[in-house]
Amino acid sequence: MTSPILVTGAAGFIGHAVVHRLLERGETVVGVDIVNDYYDPALKAARLSTFNGRRAFSFHRLDIADADAIARLVREQGSTRVIHLAAQAGVRHSIANPFAYERSNMAGHLSVLEACRHQPGFEHLVYASSSSVYGDRPMGGQGFSEDEPSVAPVSLYAATKRSCELMSQSYAALYGFPQTGLRFFTVYGPWGRPDMAYFSFTDRIMAGQPIEVFGEGRMARDFTYIDDIVDGIIGALDHPPERGDHRILNIGDSQPVPLMDMIATLEQALGREAVKVMRPMQPGDVTATYADISKLHALTGYAPKVRLAEGLGRFAAWYRDYYRV
Repeated sequence: MTSPILVTGAAGFIGHAVVHRLLERGETVVGVDIVNDYYDPALKAARLSTFNGRRAFSFHRLDIADADAIARLVREQGSTRVIHLAAQAGVRHSIANPFAYERSNMAGHLSVLEACRHQPGFEHLVYASSSSVYGDRPMGGQGFSEDEPSVAPVSLYAATKRSCELMSQSYAALYGFPQTGLRFFTVYGPWGRPDMAYFSFTDRIMAGQPIEVFGEGRMARDFTYIDDIVDGIIGALDHPPERGDHRILNIGDSQPVPLMDMIATLEQALGREAVKVMRPMQPGDVTATYADISKLHALTGYAPKVRLAEGLGRFAAWYRDYYRV
């Protein structure tokens, strides 16, 4: 019998979807989340409620920066595979609340590393990094490659994520357990994060309020549907590197979409037109993101399937059902 998989950030957008997929394939899952109030805790509670009655799932409300508690949980559960998704997210929020990122992202990542390195027979740590580590660089004809140096983050959030990658590199060299860091690009879909642009735009459009379009609309993002992201995470988990290796992989769609095109697609999905107020670029934002996913594809066969119109249509249907609008 395989040991339970530990998933941190289980009440979060991506963690919730990952746990469901693992349960569907017969895994036993231990979920961890602090369930903070960065955004509506009721949404996080609603995500967790979807696991009610699932005997193969147990939940522990813990701060991942509590190293002793995380180490004890990993030890008691006997977990030899960990998917570490918990973090303080949000580029703009990191400007106003920097110490939340130091604790959740850096101290939290170190707690997980320590727990894994002391666990006998540990097999694989898969953890969330971010495309923001690439900084604000021109988008040429090819996607951002994992081989780029990534030494010029433009937000504290990005700096903490790059720091986590470097910590993992040192732990792989020192202690020899396999690790995979996944650089997520813009993830969207049902049960998403209300602070993300497509979600906050929907809130305002449905309320008849104008939306603020930053960067004068001249930005582009590599929007990736949640189900495709989960395919990549599980695929990476199932293909650990050699013992002592630490690898970085992009996980995105490789089809960057201009912000104004995303808004037009969202308007169509909602059946309403947005009143747009153009604003300049915000501190910490980047002009474009574009994932080169060739390494993840070669490793796992990862190939995103859900195009933006279909994905935003599914999100709009979920939004209307969840909020009864």
